Amino acid sequence: MTTDPSLWSFIANAGLVVKCVMLLLLIASVFSWTFIFQRGIFLKTAKQAVAHFEDQFWSGTDLSKLYEGLSRRNEGLQGLESIFHAGFREYTRLNRSPGVNPDTIMDGVERAMRIAGAREMDQLERHLSFLATVGSTSPYVGLFGTVWGIMTSFQALSAMQQATLPMVAPGISEALIATAMGLFAAIPAVIAYNRFSSDAERLANIYDTFQEEFSNILYRQAHLKSEQPFQK
Repeated sequence: MTTDPSLWSFIANAGLVVKCVMLLLLIASVFSWTFIFQRGIFLKTAKQAVAHFEDQFWSGTDLSKLYEGLSRRNEGLQGLESIFHAGFREYTRLNRSPGVNPDTIMDGVERAMRIAGAREMDQLERHLSFLATVGSTSPYVGLFGTVWGIMTSFQALSAMQQATLPMVAPGISEALIATAMGLFAAIPAVIAYNRFSSDAERLANIYDTFQEEFSNILYRQAHLKSEQPFQK
């Protein structure tokens, strides 16, 4: 054990198991912060894309022209754009088929939008399970390192004739660092998970609402069989 009170000396003089625990927690923290920044940027972009598309959709523009514009950049569609594109594409395909009744058309449209919506939700929830796992398990992993470090420290002290506080304190400090690192990894992960889950849920509600509203528009159009531009 060392009497040097520096943090690095405590880490350097920790036992092998405690060092492995610290390394595991450090790796988990690095990945966690990487996903936090990545998810934060992605969800911010997703919310901006939703606001932009809703402005276009409810501006009174012809939906056929909106669909054509999205088709020209099919690879970059996101959120409501992808759901709208999938539903309108299926509607157009089925509406051109002879002998297809409106209910069959709407079944196909709703199925296509559900599939597109599920893909978008998968994008929104990506890496959230990792953040939840880090947030829930890191304190226990750190606690394991602490318990192991304290146990080995007392085992070493048992062989000595007389144990004093300066002899015990460094070993306990080394072990407690593992708990501190566990909390350092867990707290940001839990905060980010709660925030991102809330954002993803709000976007999911927007997606579901849009699918219902768009289905109603297409339902009326399918039953009217009008040749005029779409009216919302």
